[in-house]
Amino acid sequence: MRPFSIASAALLISCAVAQTYQRLGGCPSLGCVFPPDRAEFLPGQYFDIRLEVHSPVNGSEARQGQPDPDFKFTIAKNGEEAVIATEYFDIDEPQLERWNFTWYEDLFAKDVQKPSLVNVTSKAYRRVALYEPGEYEATLTYYGQETTVANWLVRDLTDKRRAKNVVLFVGDGMTTNMITAARLIAHRSINGKYLTKMQLDKFPVLGHQMTHSMDSFITDSANSATALYSGHKTTVNALNVYVDSSKDPFDDPKFETISEIFRRRYPCAGIGIVSTAFLADATPAGLAAHTSDRGQYDHVISAYYEGLTKYEWTEWQGPDVLLGAGAENFAANKEAPRDYYELFSEKGYTVSWNKTALQAAPNDTKALGVFSTSNLATWLDRNVYQENLHNQSNYPDGSGRDTDDLPGLKDMTLKAIDVLNARHAEDGWFLMSEAASIDKQMHTLDYDRSLGELLELDDTVRATIEKLAALGQLEDTLIVVTADHGHGFDVTGSVDTEYLQAQESDRDKRRAIGTYQNSGLSQYTVGGPKALRYSEGVHFPAHWDPRYALHAGVVAFPDHKEDYAVHQDGPREPALKRTGLDGYFASYKDAVNGIIINGTLPVDVDQGVHSLTDVPVFAQGPCQELFGGVYNSVDIFFHMAECLGLAEHGEN
Repeated sequence: MRPFSIASAALLISCAVAQTYQRLGGCPSLGCVFPPDRAEFLPGQYFDIRLEVHSPVNGSEARQGQPDPDFKFTIAKNGEEAVIATEYFDIDEPQLERWNFTWYEDLFAKDVQKPSLVNVTSKAYRRVALYEPGEYEATLTYYGQETTVANWLVRDLTDKRRAKNVVLFVGDGMTTNMITAARLIAHRSINGKYLTKMQLDKFPVLGHQMTHSMDSFITDSANSATALYSGHKTTVNALNVYVDSSKDPFDDPKFETISEIFRRRYPCAGIGIVSTAFLADATPAGLAAHTSDRGQYDHVISAYYEGLTKYEWTEWQGPDVLLGAGAENFAANKEAPRDYYELFSEKGYTVSWNKTALQAAPNDTKALGVFSTSNLATWLDRNVYQENLHNQSNYPDGSGRDTDDLPGLKDMTLKAIDVLNARHAEDGWFLMSEAASIDKQMHTLDYDRSLGELLELDDTVRATIEKLAALGQLEDTLIVVTADHGHGFDVTGSVDTEYLQAQESDRDKRRAIGTYQNSGLSQYTVGGPKALRYSEGVHFPAHWDPRYALHAGVVAFPDHKEDYAVHQDGPREPALKRTGLDGYFASYKDAVNGIIINGTLPVDVDQGVHSLTDVPVFAQGPCQELFGGVYNSVDIFFHMAECLGLAEHGEN
């Protein structure tokens, strides 16, 4: 080992305090190994390896000269001798790559625009796998005797298949506190006891998952989806890759997702993807895309259409069912260089643009349904405040007219099950169904719309269980309901909205807030039009604008005004820019008579952000016992993969 020096001390100090900015996530030293330390694998899961050696030109880690081009990389299963990687995987030595990049060591460096420059040499080993369960030591040796060691674990999982089908519901951003609030506004109680329960309350197994990303304790929907679908932690904005330092968003080291493994191991199995978001968004994209930049929307749609053919990565060739929104990424325009409607149609998909067409589509044919531009309108706007659907110019054919006859999450999910069951009843299928706007409306502090989306999810879960029972598939289907991350939301009392509106000053308006004994009981379930209660077993608020509303909020937000009343004229936009001023300010059009709430986030942020909270996991069906307790988000993948028998054992 090189003697300890002042330069080495500076490196250690830099790594210890570098929080806001990092040279490269998951790489604390000048030698980088991806997958990084503590990565875990399903036996037989394909993955790439990226090695990088850094030579900072300036900054606290500055070195002389170019990075080492003669580094060595070995693999050793515990108890065995280390073997050169090319020999271990029986592959050719990859070409040496060179590039450079810059980064800011901290906020002070960014303020004065003094980036650090880093020269890089690198190699990538593509599409390898480890088949024998156990612990492995991957060692990069560079600059003579310096080493970076990554300890990897191949989990010891049975390859016995216990479930024929898996339905994974993702309530994007959903927390236990939100479920509690949704129950309060949709289910009646007497003397502190609920007369009915949510469908989620009836699940036999409840667990909690920790959502941290690889190099930050707050995650986004891209790397959290990656953890759920692949068993690997990665970096914010990344989908199914470890983010390297190159500029190319598509050359980062990849790893297989559950949809790719399932289709590879069982070629006749079915895959379904349903979302109320635009289909290029992170949560649905995580089942197909591999990129360091979740904003590469054409790549996402292309991955649905043809897989990663450039890298010969997968044989899955697209899902059987793809239902959601985001027409701007399908019709040929500046966002979509190809007409994907035509391409999917030529590939045998029926294409639907509204609920009637979706329901009429044959069940024995692959289905593409795109029902609006951007995200699907929320449950509250589709079912209660329907005037908000007008003048949107969001019909999916690009004609500029308004969408009509919109399906909801339940309509899309039940149709997806019909198609998957008709096409793959014998071989089984995997379906992901996302209630996306729980998160999207929570970001904009529109708590009523967010809770409406959560109640729609609960209704969809109920209807799914009934559908599977009717098809004779319930006993063979693992159903998992969870979230990808949370928001710091809670309810602390009630608000007399009528009294608040009548007061002049903010301090007097705050007297409308009732806590403890003054919070009273939920007024959302009293009275209101019966039509909104739908049928027996379906629960939504009887009305959404009671005088005594929820005193609800999140822990991090921009400057905004709050009147605690439902926004009947459309989704919220709590903060706006003002001409000639930097940053965002409370919108003058939002909650006009509300209380000014000073923001807690940087002034250039116009929405709320994700939080640290663990999120719930509900499970029923084969392998349900695996999902109890508290565990990491990656365990969701491993439990589903084990239940589907996806482990592939053999010799390395």
